[in-house]
Amino acid sequence: MNKVLKGLVAVVSAAAMAIAGFAGAASAMAANPTGSITVAAEDTHTYSVYQIFTGTYGTDGSLGNVEAGKNFNTANKAGTSGANLTAAEAAKAVSQLGSDASDSKKLETINKFVNLDGEVFGTVSATKPLNSVPAGYYLAKDSTTVTGDDAATLYIVQVIGNKAVSINRKVDKPTFQKKVQDINDSTDTTTTGWQDSADYDIGDDVPFQLKATLPSNYAEYKTYYLAFHDVEETKGLSFNDKSVKVAVDGTPVGAGYTLKTTGLTDGCTFEIVFTDLKTAVTAAKAGSEITVEYTSKLTEGANLGYQGNLNQAKLQFSNNPNSEQGGENTPTGETPWDNVIVFTYKVVVNKVDEGNQSLQGAAFKLEKKIKDAGSRPVKEFPAGTDTSFTFSGLDDGDYVLTETTTPAGYNTIEPITFTVTAEHKIEWTTTDQRTDVLTSLNGNKVSGDITFTADKNAGSLTANVVNHKGSYLPETGGMGTKILYAAGVAIVLVAAFGIVFAVRRRNAR
Repeated sequence: MNKVLKGLVAVVSAAAMAIAGFAGAASAMAANPTGSITVAAEDTHTYSVYQIFTGTYGTDGSLGNVEAGKNFNTANKAGTSGANLTAAEAAKAVSQLGSDASDSKKLETINKFVNLDGEVFGTVSATKPLNSVPAGYYLAKDSTTVTGDDAATLYIVQVIGNKAVSINRKVDKPTFQKKVQDINDSTDTTTTGWQDSADYDIGDDVPFQLKATLPSNYAEYKTYYLAFHDVEETKGLSFNDKSVKVAVDGTPVGAGYTLKTTGLTDGCTFEIVFTDLKTAVTAAKAGSEITVEYTSKLTEGANLGYQGNLNQAKLQFSNNPNSEQGGENTPTGETPWDNVIVFTYKVVVNKVDEGNQSLQGAAFKLEKKIKDAGSRPVKEFPAGTDTSFTFSGLDDGDYVLTETTTPAGYNTIEPITFTVTAEHKIEWTTTDQRTDVLTSLNGNKVSGDITFTADKNAGSLTANVVNHKGSYLPETGGMGTKILYAAGVAIVLVAAFGIVFAVRRRNAR
């Protein structure tokens, strides 16, 4: 019995120790719980997580007994006269930041205490949460350099306690568009709104616009690089550098940017560059619109028909609010190319006779009717051996074709009035090819005798113009005169024969 009692005491003592140990462990776990970090399902980024402090997590969200985390920067030099602060001192300095301070202002202090060059505490993404994270203070950043039409998140710092904490990206990027205006100057005196397609006559000045809208987190950037890149694909458009107008929220800006036309990348025709928009235009803010307007002349080198004359542009912009920035060589992103297109057409006139055979010797001129301004010469062909006449580089509108020289023996045609009509999509969607934008082309007679055959692909309207032969009129002194001539000749011949006969008879006597 004595041995049994001693054994029981030993068991009870062991159980008590186990219970006490378990309670102590549970108490420690309650004092220093673990949590997790997750990423929203729609977020495609992967983040690196850095541990700045560890400590005990209070139910009110506070962090006590602060110690240096895995990525605490011991060489922070954040103290007086450049002394290094301990983790506890650093935590106190961070806690004194005002709640009304901007995120970027808070990060100026927090960044001093995190070493981003060492091994990360862990990585996290939408498909890979970071679990069993000890209570502490953590910083998350994009794990790779963000490029293209995207931007990096502002560093995210969170206190981790006993629950899951989700990373919410603090990011935005500018929007960009390129547009062109259109006009039918035969029927109107004002241009349309800004759209993706237009048609013009060769020699016209075509108006273009580039527009960037600044991101919602513009204030988080210390400096802001912004550059418009513009490319004219063909020789059909000739950029006028004297026409450039820059504005911010509708207010003209005459300085603070550079217009570049030489030494450019991406095959650009020109660039408008703000090395630091914040310095150049202090009035710019989140949501501000930066516009660049200019004209290019449509030239003789223009493509006709549905290929059109392509003009495209993109925007290069600061995309990392955590960077000090400082120009083009610091982190930037860029939007996709945005396209607009300008069309022009041709009219082909074939001169034929009533038998539809080619006829030489004609000359033509073509004029365009201009709203409230009469007409404007387009082109004139002299008379010669040509039987086909091509008038290239025409816009939609009203035209008058006049025959200025008529082939000999034919009647002059009455002047022909006709209308060129074209339809093109004013919005170029991402699924459209350039050859999808021009949807129809037609030539319609207003007066005179003409019928057009349209070829949308070639951008041509072709027609035969017929000259009718002049009339055969009767002449005086017709057949009767000819009979008298014949009779006269006969009389002369008879008289001559009689004289010869008489002479011969007298000589015979």
